[in-house]
Amino acid sequence: MAWFFGGELLPVGSEAPDFQLADEQGRPVQLSEYRGKQPVVLVFYPMDETAVCRGQLCELRDHWDRFTEQGVAVFGVNPGGAASHEKFKRNHGFPFPLLVDEGKKVASKYGAGGLLVKRSVYAIGQDGRIVFAERGKPSSETILAAIS
Repeated sequence: MAWFFGGELLPVGSEAPDFQLADEQGRPVQLSEYRGKQPVVLVFYPMDETAVCRGQLCELRDHWDRFTEQGVAVFGVNPGGAASHEKFKRNHGFPFPLLVDEGKKVASKYGAGGLLVKRSVYAIGQDGRIVFAERGKPSSETILAAIS
């Protein structure tokens, strides 16, 4: 039933699975390229332009200065296509890339797969280990506190 409900969140302290996905512009993003350089936040969300997804990503946008002050790279991740992500990003002025997770392969690695992507947020330290993992819509303050 993991295909329907998704798996368990990866535990804090575990190594974040590496991946490469394209962003809304088709540019490749490789997680391992951030190791030793900066922390990363991954926001898995079900769909572009739904009320909760929009609210969650807009909150990150509204606190963007705090993320940049701490040198954090943020990525939205869902199985929508590049054109949908580009429109969603443009409509709401997101300053971070939206990654195309075709087939929910990366979401599945992170326990966020299933029939629909499970809203899940991970923060990954510079060492490549997970420092925060939570379902739902944690606040920017909560996410940033786990990184610092």
